[in-house]
This record gives sequence, structure tokens and C-alpha cells, in this order.
Amino acid sequence: MTDRLKNEYRPDLVTPPGETLQEVIETMGMTKAELADRIGKTPKTVGEIIKHGAPITPSTAMELEKVLGIPSSFWNNRERRYRESLARQEERKRLEKRVGWLKSFPVSQMVKSGWIKAHKDKVEQLKELLRYFGVASPEQWKKIWLSPETAYRKSKAFAAKPEAGSVWLRKGELQAQQIKTKPFDKEAFRSLLQHIRALTQTAPEEFQKRVVNSCAEVGLAVVFIPPIKGAPVYGATRWLTPEKALIQLSLRGKFEDLLWFTFFHEAAHILLHGKKEIFIEGEDSHDEREQRADRFARDLLIPPAAFRQFVKSEQYRNPAAVRAFAAQLGISAAIVVGRLQHEGLLPFSSRMNNLRRRFDFVDTNN
Repeated sequence: MTDRLKNEYRPDLVTPPGETLQEVIETMGMTKAELADRIGKTPKTVGEIIKHGAPITPSTAMELEKVLGIPSSFWNNRERRYRESLARQEERKRLEKRVGWLKSFPVSQMVKSGWIKAHKDKVEQLKELLRYFGVASPEQWKKIWLSPETAYRKSKAFAAKPEAGSVWLRKGELQAQQIKTKPFDKEAFRSLLQHIRALTQTAPEEFQKRVVNSCAEVGLAVVFIPPIKGAPVYGATRWLTPEKALIQLSLRGKFEDLLWFTFFHEAAHILLHGKKEIFIEGEDSHDEREQRADRFARDLLIPPAAFRQFVKSEQYRNPAAVRAFAAQLGISAAIVVGRLQHEGLLPFSSRMNNLRRRFDFVDTNN
């Protein structure tokens, strides 16, 4: 009998342990009252165990082992799995009422991007989404992402579509967790920016890895996360821990000058603003902190005096002069073109757009 029960026990077969106990004592010709006497329990307690009302405790399992010859581990495992199955049934009932929540998220795009797995069962798909966010329920997601005190809500880019925005931001967190960084060193990061500035002249497959690796050395995780539908963001900055900052870039727009301006804009937030603040860049903002970050990025990329002199020379309409000026500064010509367009000195349809490369994502993990 014992061997048969051991062989019968399968993790995917969940039945009440009291049901098995009833079968065992009937096979042995033992009554519930006799079992109660042998294990030192009342007949009422044994009856409740058999009717699945009372659990088989570890101490009761050891008593059953001595009386029935079936290992206590068998009873403990049966009890644990049974209670777990009841909890899962209750959870499923609760989540079945919330499957409509899935419609608020770009689930199909997340699946296509490989960020989550696809499930035909709506409840399982909901559980997959919750695992992605690392929360137990939609209510906990709302507490983290939508509560009045959350810093995310201060961003217009996030408030426009918080569900999509949270998907993009969460992916950045998850990817940043895989990047080992040294403790943040503010002065080392400030010095590093000049080195990164020179990387604007390199190809994406080169500068992405170099930026990620060099920034990790000074306590900063840099991640490149493709834009997702409903999240009109160029970049974001926040602190994951007091010693680890995160810059997240989307490559929205794909032009290299937009990418680099966004990176140095986010770098300004790291250097100039507090560790408790979160910045999410969407369309133009009139916030003074954003404008200050704009000025930092603008002047670091192209020193003000040099830009004024170049514009005064009126050579900025000449592609060869633009390339020469960029080479003199040690930056990509696209940054000069983008600045001239932003200042209204060149139309956005300028023929010099051919100096602005379009970037696509490359896998920096290989």
C-alpha cells in the first residue's frame, strides 16, 4: 500500500490529502476512531482532516508516519500542494474578473518584441503581465505607477498613456538590473562626458557598447529600449539606488542628433538634479529643470562662442563648411545640422539632412 501511494504521487495531480487518508485506513481495516486513538487526536479532528476542513500539520504527519508507515514527507507534500491548489483556484477566480485590464496595455507589441510570452488563456496572459511588472495584482500596479505621490505622474509624456509608458520604463529597469555598475562617481561621470562627446562620430554598433561599458564604470546604467506604441518618449532618467543611476533612451525619431542631444540632456539631470526625481522626456517642456538640461546639452555639444562665430561667418549653409566645423569640434556633423535647424537657421527639409544618420537598434549584449 505504501509503495503504491509513493508511486501514485504526482506533482500535477492534486487531490485532498484527507481523501487519501480515508482510502488508507479503509484498506487497513482501521476506523476513524481507532486512528484517532493511535495518533492521540479526537475523532472530531480526524473527521475534519478527512473532510478537508482541517490541515494535516507537520506534527500530525509524523504521527501518521508512525501509525500508517507512510513517510511524513508524503503527507506534508500532499497538504502543501492541496492548499496551494486551493489558493491558485481562488487567485484564478479573482484574476478572471480583471482580464479586461489587459486591453490597456500594448500586449501584442510586448509579445512581438519578446518582452513577455504569449498565452491563449487570458488569465495566464494577465499573470504574465503581472510578472513582467513584478507585482501581484492590477491594484499593486496602480499603487506603484499611478498613486498620487508617484514621481512618474509629474511627466506629461507619462500621464498621456501611463500603461504604455510603464511598459517602456519597466523594460529599462529590467535591462539595467543586468548591468553591473560601480558606485556612482559624479566627477568621474562629468569627465567621461567629454570622451562620450567624441563618440558621436562613430557608428552605432561601436558607440552603444562603449557608452554602456564606460558609463557602468562610473555608476550609471545606460539602456537603449525601442519605443513602444502609446509611449511618446525620447528618454528617461532616474536613480535605481543611491549608487546607481539610469539613463534610458528610445531612439524615437532615429536621427543621431536627437539621440545624442537626449543622452546629454539626461546626463544633465544626473549631474544637476536630485536623486529622488524622475525625468521622462516627451515633447518640449517649459519646466525650468528641463530647460536647464537643454542648455547643458546644447552648450556641451557645441560651445556657445564657437557656434556664434560659425553662424556669424554665414558658412552654415554650406555642407562642406558644416562638416569642417563639426570636425573642428570633434563631433558628428548631424549635431551641427540639428542645432541649425532647431535655431531656425536651416529648414527641417534642408538638403543637409543627408548629414544626419538614422540609427536602428543593435544588440549590445553580444
